[in-house]
Order: sequence, then C-alpha cells, then structure tokens
Amino acid sequence: MKLFIAGLATETNSFSPLPTGMAGFEEGGLYHGDATRHPVTYWTGALHLWRRRAEARGWQVAESLATFAQPAGPTVRLVFEALRDEILIDLRAAMPVDMVLLGLHGAMIADGYDDCEGDLIARIREIAPEAKIGGLLDPHCHLTELMLEKATALICFKEYPHIDIEARAEELFTLVADTAEGRCNPVMRDFDCRMITAMPTPEGPMRAYVDAMIAREAEKGVLSLSLAHGFPWGDHPRTGARALAVTDGDAALAERLARELGEKLFAERDAIFQPVHAIPEALNLGEAAPAGPVVLADMSDNAGGGAPSDATFLLRAMLERGMANFATGIFWDPVAVRICTEAGEGARLALRLGGKCGPMSGDPLDLEVTVRSIASGLTQRFGSLPVPLGNAIWLSTGPHGDIDIVVNDSRGQTFHPEAFTGLGITLDDKRFICVKSSNHYRAGFAPIAAQIVPVASPGAITPDFANIPYRNRAPDYWPRQENPFA
Repeated sequence: MKLFIAGLATETNSFSPLPTGMAGFEEGGLYHGDATRHPVTYWTGALHLWRRRAEARGWQVAESLATFAQPAGPTVRLVFEALRDEILIDLRAAMPVDMVLLGLHGAMIADGYDDCEGDLIARIREIAPEAKIGGLLDPHCHLTELMLEKATALICFKEYPHIDIEARAEELFTLVADTAEGRCNPVMRDFDCRMITAMPTPEGPMRAYVDAMIAREAEKGVLSLSLAHGFPWGDHPRTGARALAVTDGDAALAERLARELGEKLFAERDAIFQPVHAIPEALNLGEAAPAGPVVLADMSDNAGGGAPSDATFLLRAMLERGMANFATGIFWDPVAVRICTEAGEGARLALRLGGKCGPMSGDPLDLEVTVRSIASGLTQRFGSLPVPLGNAIWLSTGPHGDIDIVVNDSRGQTFHPEAFTGLGITLDDKRFICVKSSNHYRAGFAPIAAQIVPVASPGAITPDFANIPYRNRAPDYWPRQENPFA
C-alpha cells in the first residue's frame, strides 16, 4: 500500500480587510514535503499521525506540501494555484498511490475559486481515479457538493474548541485504510440544517448533542457522523450548519441519519444560542462579579476568524472606565513589536498601539508603557498541541502599572494562559483577563476563570448572525428567518 499525504488550510473571512497571500502561509508554516520531519505543531499533527500509522503497517508514504495561513480575506489567486499545483505535481510523481489523506479546512476561498478544497480534491481525483481520498475538515467548513462527490470520506472535528484533531485524524486514517483494503465502502450524505450560529461544545445542549452523535457511530452500518457548523463570515452559497453521515454502502441510511441529526439540531436552536454582550453590558457584568479572574472574550477581533487582532475598542472602553489590574492580548502589531524590541526590556516609552488595519480595528491607542519582557520561540497550547507565538512583548501601563498587554508579530488568537504566563505575567491575582478569541480560549481559560463574559465588540467577525451582509448566501436560515423550512 502507498499513502500520499498533504495539507493546505486557511479559513476565509469574506469581510476581512486582510488579503491572504504567500506571506500568510509562510508565517503559519510552509513545508515542502518535510513537515513530518519537523517538530509537531497544531497545524501538522494530523500528518505526523498519518505517517506514523502508515509506516507502522509497513506502507510507503509520499509527503507533499503542508501549509496553513491564519484566517483572513480571500487567498490571492496565484498563491492558491501555486500551492495547489505543488500538491498535484507531487502526486503525479508519486503515482500510483492507493490512498490520499488531506489536512484541509473546508472554508478556503480564493480569487476565482469559491471552493478551494473541492477544486483540489477534484483535481486529485482526475490524477488518481482509483485512490481512496480522505479529507480532515474543520467543522467551520462549507461542505460543498464537489467535496462530497469527489472524496471517498470526509470527517470534521467534533469539538469546538477543536481539541480532538488527533482523534479525528486517527478516525479518518482507519476509515480510508479499511476502504483501501476492501473492508468497507463509504457512502456520504449531508443535510442542510438551515442554521448559522456559534455552537460551542464543552457544555449544555451541544455537549449532549455531540455525545449522542458519537454514540450513534456504534450503530450497525455507520462509519462516521459529523456536524459541519459552517463558517458564518465566509460568504458562500452553502454557508451554514450541515449534518454529515458516512455509512457502509447504504445511501438510504446515510440520508436518514443526516436528516435526523440535522432536524435534531434545528429543534434545539434556541437552547444552543448563547447571548453575547455589547461592551458596556459586558463590563457591567464583569465588574459585578464577586471574584476574579473574569475572562472577557473579545469575540469580534478573533484572528482565528479572519479579524486583524489589533482592535482597540474593548481596551479603550476599559481604560476610559478606569478599570485596573487586568491582562489583555494578543494584539497583533508588528510595528509596536519592532519599536519595543529596539527600546529593550525595562524601557519606558510612548507607544501607539493597535488600530492599524482599518475601521474594524478602531483608532490607535496612545499609551505610556514599560517594556517588561521580550521573547521569541514561545508557544501556547491548543488542546495537546503547541501553537507558535512569534516574537512577543509584555507591556505594562496604567497609573499603578497593573495593566498588562501582550503584543506579537505573528497574528493569532489567544488559546491558552501560556500566551501570558510564558512572558512572565501572573494571572492568579488579575481581576480581568481579556482574550482575543471567539470560543477556542475556553479550553485553556475555563479552568482558571471565575466567570466568562463573551463580548460583542465592533470588529471583523461581529456575532450578529441574522445581519451578516451576504451576497452569495440565500437568507433562508435561522436566525434571519424564524422558520426557514416553511
């Protein structure tokens, strides 16, 4: 048996002011056939696992491109075509292959391509018509007809935060390997749930939903069940939640299961919905909390959803209220990192922070800061896998010097307290911790939070799902319509 592995992933925010170019992929990690020869990261963990599993069986492994860009606006056409074509050239050179496993996202859009993953899978199918093709997807994908038609099997992460990447990569390897060896015959069907909303899975109705979905995978004839949450800020005709069932040769069963899963989700939509608070209300709730740390999630400036991560709205409001004793980050501001690095640790200086990428970033903040720490090579955990932080700076400001700000030059969301503690910031006695993240922060911060308050600040991914200005997505979805099935 011969396995071909590759990875090409980014999540496209159609409303982001930032284009996705080659520099974004280079910063996220760009490996030309040797990702598994480097230390494992969050973005390459699946490829490492697939190589280990294949080599343990004595199979040949051909490895191609592996790259990830932090979510932003549409990918530059020539960049997508170059990365895609590198995979296709490597595949032709590796032929014949029995299996292809791809680490994808599922919501990548490029200039001229509204379905990058479908385009890639279809071209792979042309080169290797008999190969079994498996795709590992982020649940915030669009799950297109072309992807479903040309792939042998697709599996989404089940958890949000996505802490189950390795488990799902293992599941996909087993499913595709079993197919290649003739032990099963995957058939896929999906169901449009007509919903666009955030669906965190750690607790509440979504926890019960995911657990029930996993339990149903033990039923006869069922190979895999997934829920694609959809990526709300990707303007695509199939944006929104879709239930996906993979069965062993039984299309009718797959269609029935997908419908049952989708209808169950829609029936629970009101219970799943989680309120998000405007800045004044969020700060009132935070200040009313009897103890800290209160985690304030700046959801609308989440780099993981394509926002710049340099918005100043929340920090400005807290400073104007005179709030103190808090930590906030991660601000993406390469200019500030450069200035502070030149000044050196211990320097006191006037610094213009954030607000550099357009109206959705707010206005810059002019602060008097002390450079407390400068570091490179740090990481923060997401689940069990490390995510690089680039060059990072700890700044302190405020009348008492107890407002701590983390700034870096590698755009990314705040996953874990290590984003602060790695620089030397102590969080135990902080009254507030502000994180630029929509939901993934919960995996790392929930264990230390006295209370969590989601904040709907202005920004590139404001969680007002009923009023996202789509051009390509029809308005037949909840909460824009109360009953889109009518």
